[in-house]
Amino acid sequence: MRTVRTAPGPDRPATYSMSQAPGDLPVTTWRLDHDWHSRDTFEEHAHDFPGLAYFPSAGGRLRTGRRVWPIEAGDLFVIAPGDVMGHIHVADLADTEGWGVFFTADALGQDVPGAHLAWRTHPLLFPFVRGGALGALRLRVPERARPEWTTRFEALDDELARRHDGYREAALAHLVLLLVGVSRLAADVVGDLRENREPLLAEVFEVIERRYPEPLSLRDVAAAVNISAGHLTSTVRRRTGRTVQEWITERRMVQARRLLTGTELPVGEVGRRVGFPDPGYFARTFGKVHGISPARWRKGLGKVV
Repeated sequence: MRTVRTAPGPDRPATYSMSQAPGDLPVTTWRLDHDWHSRDTFEEHAHDFPGLAYFPSAGGRLRTGRRVWPIEAGDLFVIAPGDVMGHIHVADLADTEGWGVFFTADALGQDVPGAHLAWRTHPLLFPFVRGGALGALRLRVPERARPEWTTRFEALDDELARRHDGYREAALAHLVLLLVGVSRLAADVVGDLRENREPLLAEVFEVIERRYPEPLSLRDVAAAVNISAGHLTSTVRRRTGRTVQEWITERRMVQARRLLTGTELPVGEVGRRVGFPDPGYFARTFGKVHGISPARWRKGLGKVV
């Protein structure tokens, strides 16, 4: 697996894309240790694919967005497509030990809708769909779990390196376990946003989580957080790459998928329970998001991985 660089523009950094050879699994690992050597610097850059960087021990620093993070034991950086990684000198990483993994959405199956990563179960954080304004999201792996996380990265790296029979299925299984682990670490969306100094987003997501089953508009959310609708729109779009209405719809769609696959409620009732009193509007919205009707989704023609 290799990357292709797109030259920077006047207001954007260089961007790297993953180039996949026929038959390759679009997943790659990256190991950092004390013997690691490379060029003197990394330029400021972004990727158009998601990734993780995990550091089981302290040492060095990582530059993402406008921040410089001293690396602490258990740090896990969730790197969304478009997140800007800062200009890094080799000296920043000289005392660092860690792992990285990068992948494209097709690694999770041809039915996965691009960057939305439909395997996710958490309704709001969507750590790999964040726009590019803030840089990577920083999470912390608990001390007792760090050996297990290191083993996961090592196992994935080993499968990709050895390519024994069944390596694709094994590598995908290890990747999914890593991603499920990220989802669980990021389960407290409000806490994570506050830790990353985003109190406004935390308030917005609190309102969406509490009120998505009822009629809820941009103006309702803006009134709840005491700012104008215009200011809220521009702020949320700049910070996350999505609009408030898109976040409301995404939250409703996650719950709709759960109800469609986990209950026998009529489709219209599913829509009503997730904030769509009009069954036709629910069906149209669901179809626009998923490319398939709620009824066909329920029959197994669409699925969450």
